[in-house]
Amino acid sequence: MITLEDVARHAGVSLATASRVLNGSSRQVGAALRVRVESSAAKLGYRVDAAAQTLARGASNVVGVIIQDLTDPYFAAIADGAIRSADLHDMVVTLGTTYRDPEREIALVATLNAQRARAVLITGSRVDDAYLLGRLRAELEVYRASGGRVAMIGQDLLGTDTVAPLNREGARELAHAIAGQGHRRFAVLAGPKRLFTAADRTLGFLEGLSELGLPAPVVVHGGFDRDGGQAAAEELLDMGAEVTCVFAVNDVMAMGALAAFRARGVEVPGELSLAGFDDIPTLRDVVPSLTTVRLPLSYMGSMALDLALSSEDAPRVEPVAGQVVLRESVRELGAPGTAATTTAPAAHIPVTP
Repeated sequence: MITLEDVARHAGVSLATASRVLNGSSRQVGAALRVRVESSAAKLGYRVDAAAQTLARGASNVVGVIIQDLTDPYFAAIADGAIRSADLHDMVVTLGTTYRDPEREIALVATLNAQRARAVLITGSRVDDAYLLGRLRAELEVYRASGGRVAMIGQDLLGTDTVAPLNREGARELAHAIAGQGHRRFAVLAGPKRLFTAADRTLGFLEGLSELGLPAPVVVHGGFDRDGGQAAAEELLDMGAEVTCVFAVNDVMAMGALAAFRARGVEVPGELSLAGFDDIPTLRDVVPSLTTVRLPLSYMGSMALDLALSSEDAPRVEPVAGQVVLRESVRELGAPGTAATTTAPAAHIPVTP
């Protein structure tokens, strides 16, 4: 069976260009290239994919939302915002879960392309892997060349509309806020080394401590989920490090850390303070209430969906600032009891598209 890739190779053009010519995209291709592609298709006997042409004409009312973990409240809140926005656009949402596997993420984009999805929203951090990023970028290019629309929630790395949380800036502000409670010795449960979100939040926290002239924290890497936080916290306790506050780079890791501390008889915040990042909805039931950086998760999902369904051609990047929320899990040193709940805005530094 002759594929679109065969035609592109024969014509000496990119896969995206071949798709624009043969699948009826509204994006223009030069006359010379168009003739070359059409000639190659005729010589090879390529048959046009009617489903892809339908996508190019924008006839589908299906929106694909790709998340990394449906059981993680962070992604559930974002998906909820996207679904609510899709309802307002009279769109139907197809939800896909990658289980934090970049290969599965690429496969889901290809599947949604084949299913004629009108738009695709991808949420979650990218992994620092040039090969995987290149493959995902190529898959998205084919999809967009056929008329599909894409929006990301995360790092601006793929040339698409992007909702970009200011992770580094929020973590820096958190470091300043906790230091303001009298803490000087920190540990960071930093998540995977090659995950951009985890790295940005770790770097921001380290920058904040450095700006204050405080010692570098103890850094422990681990999984970016509850079990990863628990394992990292257990490793930290085994190290016997002398710290007064632990920053977990997301809230679900902080929940795992809290479980580890309780199992070892370490009182939070009496003996050790703890902070997270995201302000997931389930924190309302956590005792002690968790200090964190609040992101408007549902709004981020809605914003990304709106970007994906808009008619703008040039990719846009929408930065989203966090808000530091000091709660009971961080104790004010030198004073009895725990800190009262307060909020402080994180720096809103524009992200250049």
